[in-house]
Amino acid sequence: MVDPRAGTPAQPQDLVDLDALAAAYYDRTPDPDDPAQQVAFGTSGHRGSSLDGAFNEAHILAITQAIVEHRAQAGIDGPILMGRDTHALSLPAWHSALEVLIGNDVVTLVDTEDGFTPTPAVSHAILRLNALGAHGQVDGIVVTPSHNPPRDGGFKYNPPHGGPAGSDITGWIQDRANALIRDGLRGVKRATTDETRDRVQSYDFLTHYVNDLGSIVDLEAITRAGVRIGADPLGGASVAYWGRIGEEYGLDLTVVNSAVDPQWAFMTLDHDGKIRMDCSSPYAMASLVEQRERFDVATGNDADADRHGIVTPDGGLMNPNHFLAVAIGYLAEHRDWDAGAGVGKTVVSSSMIDRVVADAGRALYEVPVGFKWFVDPLLSGSAVFGGEESAGASFLRKDGSVWTTDKDGIVLALLASEIQAVTGRSASQHYAGLTARHGDPAYARVDSPATREEKKRLGALEPGAITATDLAGDPITRVLSHAPGNDAAIGGIKVETEHAWFAARPSGTEDVYKIYAESFRGPEHLAEVQDAARAVVGEALT
Repeated sequence: MVDPRAGTPAQPQDLVDLDALAAAYYDRTPDPDDPAQQVAFGTSGHRGSSLDGAFNEAHILAITQAIVEHRAQAGIDGPILMGRDTHALSLPAWHSALEVLIGNDVVTLVDTEDGFTPTPAVSHAILRLNALGAHGQVDGIVVTPSHNPPRDGGFKYNPPHGGPAGSDITGWIQDRANALIRDGLRGVKRATTDETRDRVQSYDFLTHYVNDLGSIVDLEAITRAGVRIGADPLGGASVAYWGRIGEEYGLDLTVVNSAVDPQWAFMTLDHDGKIRMDCSSPYAMASLVEQRERFDVATGNDADADRHGIVTPDGGLMNPNHFLAVAIGYLAEHRDWDAGAGVGKTVVSSSMIDRVVADAGRALYEVPVGFKWFVDPLLSGSAVFGGEESAGASFLRKDGSVWTTDKDGIVLALLASEIQAVTGRSASQHYAGLTARHGDPAYARVDSPATREEKKRLGALEPGAITATDLAGDPITRVLSHAPGNDAAIGGIKVETEHAWFAARPSGTEDVYKIYAESFRGPEHLAEVQDAARAVVGEALT
C-alpha cells in the first residue's frame, strides 16, 4: 500500500537524528549472537543502521581486517582504493576502515580532493590501474548503502576485476568478520588517526573518470544537438561529477540540485513514506519529474550513482525495464561491437528485453539477481551490456573494451541524452515504438508473507515441485530454478508461458517473498498471474 504522503516533501519528523546516529556508531557494541546484528553480505555488501546495532564501528573494523586477510590469501599486492558516498555513516566508517588498512600496511588511495566517490568511478579506477600494470593488483572498497534511507550505512568490496565481489569472497569475509567481533576484535590491527593521515595516498577519481567518458558515450553528438540536460544527484556522490561533465564537454547541462545533506531534508518521500534516494521511484523523483518541461532529458542518480533514473518531457519518469530495452535496442544499432557477444539481463527483468535482443540478432545472457554475474562477461567482452530491473546497468566502450564491471548510473543517464541527440526522439518515444512492434507488457513486483522456514524452502525449490500445468489461462512452457545464461541458482523459481511469467524469491531481510511478474496481455491479466503465482508457490511449499 502506498503511503498517503508518498511524493510529498519530507517534514522535520521524517529526518534522522544525526547526533544519535553518530553516537550509536561509536558507542553501541553489536551482539554477535543476534543474527540481525551480525555482518551479512547481500548482493550489494553489508548494510544496516548504527541505531539497530547493525552498522557500528566494530562491524567496519572487523570487515576491513577480513578484507586485508582475504587480500593476503589471494595474493592481491597493490593499493586498495577507498570511496564513499554522502550518507551520514559513510564518513565515520571510511575513517575506521582507513585506520585498519594503514594499520595493516596496505597502501591506500583516497580521492585527491577528499570528495565523494561514485561506485562506477571506483570500478573504473580499479580497471584503469590494473590495465596499466605498474602497481600490482588493485582492488577497492566503497562505503555506501546505495539508495537506502539516511539512517543506513553500507560497505562493499570490489576485487581486482572491478565489480561486486562474488559470494565465495563475501561469504569468507562475512564469516571472518563475525569471528573477529566474537573475539572482541583482538585480531584487528589499527593505526592511529595521525598515522593514517600521514600515510594515506591520493587518486584523482573525478578527473580520470570524466576525461574518459568520450570513449563510451557520444558526447560530441550531445553537444552539437544542444540537448538540454537536467541532472539531479539526489544529494549523492555524483554531485561534483555532473558539473565537471558539463564543463568538460560544453554540454547544456544544469545540476538541478547541488545540495548535500545527510538528512536528505530536500527529498520527497518514497512509496512507504520513508526518505529513500531511489531514482527509479516516481515518488522519490517527484521534484525532478515536475521540472521535466525544462529539459530534453532529465536524470537522477542514487547516492553512490550506480543507478539511473530517466525523465522525458513526454513520458515523465521511465520504468527502468523500459529504458533498459531502449538502451539495448539503440546500442545494437549504433555500436560496432562483436556480433557474437551477448546481452545480459537478470531473470526478473522484462521479457521486452528478450524480444529486443532477438531482434538485434544477439544471444541473451540471463542470470540470477545481482550485478556480480555480469562481471566476467563484461570483462571478457562476451557480453556487450548487462542490466538489472532495479535501474542498474553498464556496457562496453565504443571500441568493444570494458568500461566498468559495476553499475554506472552516470553513463546510462548520458546515454539517454545521446539517444535524444542522435535520433531526435526521446527514450520514451523509442519505447512506444518497441511496444508497437513487440506488444505492451504490464510488469510489477509484489510481496507475500512467508515464514523463515518457507523462505528457506522457496530458495531451494526445484522445478519438479511445480505441479501446475497452466498459469492464468496459458500453458506453462518452462519452469526454472537455475538461470539459463550461466546455470546459477536463482534462489527461487521462475515460471513462464508464451505471454507471461512470474518469479518468486525470498526476501533476505523481511518475512516475505517477492513475486516479480509480467504479462503481455495487460494489467488485468497481470493481476491474474500474480494471484496464480501465490497459489502455485503456496502449493509447492506445503
